[in-house]
Amino acid sequence: MRISALYRQFLMCGRYYLKMLAGWDEYAEILDSGWPQALSSYNIAPSQDVPTVRMLEGRRHGSMLRWGLIPFFAKGEPPKYSTINATVERIESGPTWRGPWKRGQRCILPASGFYEWHVNDNGTKQPFAIELADQAVFGFAGLWDRSERPDGTAVESCTIITLPASPLMAQIHNVKKRMPAILRAGDRGAWLSGSATEARAVLTQYPDELLHAYPVSARVNSPKHNDATLLKAVEK
Repeated sequence: MRISALYRQFLMCGRYYLKMLAGWDEYAEILDSGWPQALSSYNIAPSQDVPTVRMLEGRRHGSMLRWGLIPFFAKGEPPKYSTINATVERIESGPTWRGPWKRGQRCILPASGFYEWHVNDNGTKQPFAIELADQAVFGFAGLWDRSERPDGTAVESCTIITLPASPLMAQIHNVKKRMPAILRAGDRGAWLSGSATEARAVLTQYPDELLHAYPVSARVNSPKHNDATLLKAVEK
């Protein structure tokens, strides 16, 4: 049976939100920023340009990158398979991920929270919003790459790394049982500019006691809906 693209999003870490980015550049010690002056989105979806932090010429740089990694060998064309997430188990060996990993092309995607879908016994899907108790704005660990089109133009893009779900997240994301790799505040430096061994060591499950999850409206299912009411708690 063929699975729709929308349903595949529900099986992965495919939506997140950022309430306000202004000021986070200073918090993340970014020396150069290509972000808009202020950016908020309550329903960030794949293929959109998203704010990231990465190392360029030895400095932290704020860049807008396409979410959904286009590998360097793809000639600027998005692959037919999903690249919004890179599983931690394959970042060193997968054809799409091993190049960025080997070249140290690591990035951080700032977020205020993310959405996951729980599949109920009757097959319906209940979206949940997940936030952190200790970081109002946190960072997903990601990889980025640059791919040149035949006409010489280039597209830069990124992906979010995923891990096996923690006990809490396995209850919510109960089909694939995955969760995004969320960086602790003190681990951002190791992820961006540490050795491969140091970076790999920070890819761990975020503690369940620091995660706050609650059900939200199914309006979030469509990226056409993008307003603060998406974060209002609803009855399950």
